[in-house]
Amino acid sequence: MSSQPARWTQATVYPDMWADPDDDPREKDGASPEGELATLQDFLEGYRLTLRMKCDGLNAEQLARRSVPPSTMSLLGLVRHLAEVERDWHNWIRDGDPLPKLYGKRDADFEGAVADQTVVDAAYADLEREQAATDAALAATEDLGARVGKEGIAVRELMVHRIEEYARHCGHADLLRECVDGRVGQ
Repeated sequence: MSSQPARWTQATVYPDMWADPDDDPREKDGASPEGELATLQDFLEGYRLTLRMKCDGLNAEQLARRSVPPSTMSLLGLVRHLAEVERDWHNWIRDGDPLPKLYGKRDADFEGAVADQTVVDAAYADLEREQAATDAALAATEDLGARVGKEGIAVRELMVHRIEEYARHCGHADLLRECVDGRVGQ
């Protein structure tokens, strides 16, 4: 017997997908968004939702499981990491002193991802709060070429960087989820 979980998916139409198109909340009927900003926001929301979907249905132990030793990466660690990254991005564009790190020293976001439901709940709350803060700060600027914050980063660059970060970590989440319970899909 192998300790590796059997591969599986809930999809029946396309067996390599996470869910059937009719059941996938990322599938939208109609035309794609109008304009560059709406397109960037749509992609960002899609990756945010994908991360949530990859974590859905798992308990605290499964979310905290480090599936690829010696890495400290886990699905819960990814949620915590992205909360920390959202705070960093908000710090890049806000006036005044930067807000302190959420989890402390470097890599504490991953190292502190332990199998405790209160840690899981706090991680999701942190992520939602930090996403909302960064989104609100950027909502004040519709010009994607505008330069914001002390570093003068272009809003467009920040939006693309956010998409890249979530997309990269959704790829990690694919592999981590498959190691946890065998579930596969895009």
